[in-house]
Amino acid sequence: MSTMHKIGMAELDVCKAPDAITTLGLGSCIGCVIYDPVSKICGMVHVMLPDSTQIRNNEKIAKFADTGVRELLRVVLEAGATKSRLIAKIAGGAQMFAFKTDNEMLKVGQRNAEAVTKALNDLKIPIAVSDVGGNNGRTIEFYPEDGRLLVRCVGKSTYCI
Repeated sequence: MSTMHKIGMAELDVCKAPDAITTLGLGSCIGCVIYDPVSKICGMVHVMLPDSTQIRNNEKIAKFADTGVRELLRVVLEAGATKSRLIAKIAGGAQMFAFKTDNEMLKVGQRNAEAVTKALNDLKIPIAVSDVGGNNGRTIEFYPEDGRLLVRCVGKSTYCI
C-alpha cells in the first residue's frame, strides 16, 4: 500500500516508491523535486521566497530557494539517493496578480523560478522539466516509481511533465 506524502508551504519531505509526494497551492511559489530514477528516492520542497538573506526571520530554511534546495539535496542523499544520478523537476512561479510596474520585487514568481534554477545549477543537478510562469496556480504530485510529475492547473486540464 502506498502513501501520498503531503508537504505544506515552506516545508520539504522525502519519499521512496511506491509512495508519492504532493504540494498544493503553488501560486508564485515553486515546487522543486529532486529525484534518483534508479533508487526511486525523491524529495520535494515548497519554496516561497528566493533569498533568505533578504529576510530577518529566516529560520525556516525550506521557505527560501537558496537554503531550501540545498537542504532538500542533503535529505535526499541522506535517504540513500546517489548524487550523480539526480535530476530535478520544477513547477510554479506564477504571476498571480496583474501589476503595471517594472518593479522586480513584485515579480515574486519569476524571482522564485530564477532562484531555484540557480540553486540547482550551483549544486550541479540538471533540470529535466520545468513548468513555471503564467498566471495560474498549480498543485503537483510526483510519482518516483516512474518519474511522473502530475500538474493540476486552475482552469486547465491536468497534465503530466
